[in-house]
Amino acid sequence: MKRRKFLGQVITAGATMGIAPQLFAKFKPTEFIQPGFNLHYAPHLGMFQHLAGEDPIDQLNFMADQGFRAFEDNDLKNRSTSLQNKMADTMVKREITMGVFVAHKIYWDEPNLASGDQNLREEFLAQIKESVEVAKRVNAKWMTVVPGHKDLRQHIKYQTAHVIESLKMASEILEPHGLTMVLEPLNFRDHPGLFLSESPQAYEICKAVSSPSCKILFDIYHQQVTEGNLIPNIESSWDEIAYFQIGDNPGRKEPTTGEINYNNVFKFIHSKGYKGLLGMEHGNHLSGKEGEEAVLKAYRSADDFI
Repeated sequence: MKRRKFLGQVITAGATMGIAPQLFAKFKPTEFIQPGFNLHYAPHLGMFQHLAGEDPIDQLNFMADQGFRAFEDNDLKNRSTSLQNKMADTMVKREITMGVFVAHKIYWDEPNLASGDQNLREEFLAQIKESVEVAKRVNAKWMTVVPGHKDLRQHIKYQTAHVIESLKMASEILEPHGLTMVLEPLNFRDHPGLFLSESPQAYEICKAVSSPSCKILFDIYHQQVTEGNLIPNIESSWDEIAYFQIGDNPGRKEPTTGEINYNNVFKFIHSKGYKGLLGMEHGNHLSGKEGEEAVLKAYRSADDFI
């Protein structure tokens, strides 16, 4: 429903109940509990801290009040067990689905999985085992995996074989628990030299691993920078995509602040019957409460495709 039409219906309903229309003018949009979205967008801690306060539980409750039914937290694994439990309890009460968290140490500047080094592989697998326990604690289904930097001393095909072998082993750990690691290709501009950067590359690896526990995290911002052609690449990768993340380009801020036509991208994803999550992994274009209200407005606008 168009926002203007929705507000008009609210005012009309108020008049029917004897409430003067001018009384609605003193309320800001964020003071209303918003209706739900067509897709399951997942904010993160800090995105609404000026409107909700610093406390993570207050922020989760604010997200739910605004109609969000999902949440993600890259840093979840580093938070205390006590806080993880409190967050899990709140998400259950507010019917919020837990999204991704980062499953392991990411090697930004040196190779790990691409190298084939046995010690680094064992370190990675041990961290995956740790992440299984975190996922159970917060009812998570997905965790982010980034294979790390290229090994410039090896041919790309050897590197690919090493990565696939490590991911097969990780899948054997995850499969009994019904958990999925999602591989995130990252763009060459923000993260030069990483092994995994393109959606066809991620697709090829997932096909080779051939496990329900190894799928693609299609970050729309990163793939716009790396390859563009968003909707056709989403279509081609569809059967291996388990999770999306969002950010406009340039700037990696909320939809409507850059060049990506998120209204059409979201419409396409919805048309495919997607029931998963779309992580809001971006900054706010404006600071303070004004910026947080702008994020809410942007998602109402980008989600208004039906």
